[in-house]
Amino acid sequence: MSNPKGTALITGASSGIGAIYADRLARRGHDLILAARDEARLNAIAERLRAEAGVSVEVISADVTNRADLRVLEQRLRDDAAIQLLINNAGAALLSPFAAADPDDLDKLIQLNVTAVTRLANAAAAGFSVRGAGAIVNIGSVVGLAPEFGNTVYGATKAFVLYLSQSLAHELAGAGVRVQAVLPGATRTEIWERSGRGIENVPAEILMDADELVDAALAGFDAGELVTLPSLPDAEDWRAFEAARLALQPNLSKRHPAARYGVKLVEPA
Repeated sequence: MSNPKGTALITGASSGIGAIYADRLARRGHDLILAARDEARLNAIAERLRAEAGVSVEVISADVTNRADLRVLEQRLRDDAAIQLLINNAGAALLSPFAAADPDDLDKLIQLNVTAVTRLANAAAAGFSVRGAGAIVNIGSVVGLAPEFGNTVYGATKAFVLYLSQSLAHELAGAGVRVQAVLPGATRTEIWERSGRGIENVPAEILMDADELVDAALAGFDAGELVTLPSLPDAEDWRAFEAARLALQPNLSKRHPAARYGVKLVEPA
């Protein structure tokens, strides 16, 4: 018998945010497909959740920067009618200064944070649209809103995730498919060690526990938010930000440059 809650496919599910999403969604009654590189960790999580939540949990050992592995997940999202939720979570950070960064490291970061996220969202959008139901949750970062933080390429990849999510929500409106972008601030996960900056160097007052982050993200999902900023006290601040952005639209593209540039205008012959 099919699960009325459907199946959630979670990338980066072996630790941190992805593992907590697995726990929370299992306890909500979702069957799970857990994807990550660390198969041993995935199996341990799967065994525990089968026992504690009584749900079906499938493990897929996959590196989403590997095109063959990525295609396996894409195919499942397109073809498996049981999948109703994608948690597009796999990602990494690179905190070295841009000019000093290894270009191969930058390329790997873009493959993980942009290419894989895009292809999985594309596959989910295709499958969910045909089925008329589903939800795509893309994990971004507040760094994508703040170039002053200096994490140049990492921040740019997360700005991409926000744009992708917002545009996709417009495109899929009316198709029965929901989209949410979750923008965490600094979160207590293994990403700090993997990026070369130990978590001990992050001020405690800005560091959120991953459990709290996921619980807030799910509350935002339940509330129908397109963009969830777990640390933001007043949602009106985000609405004001969006209103200011939208107010620019009528003047973003016109026949002539603005008068403030003093450009001599060329009229059609």
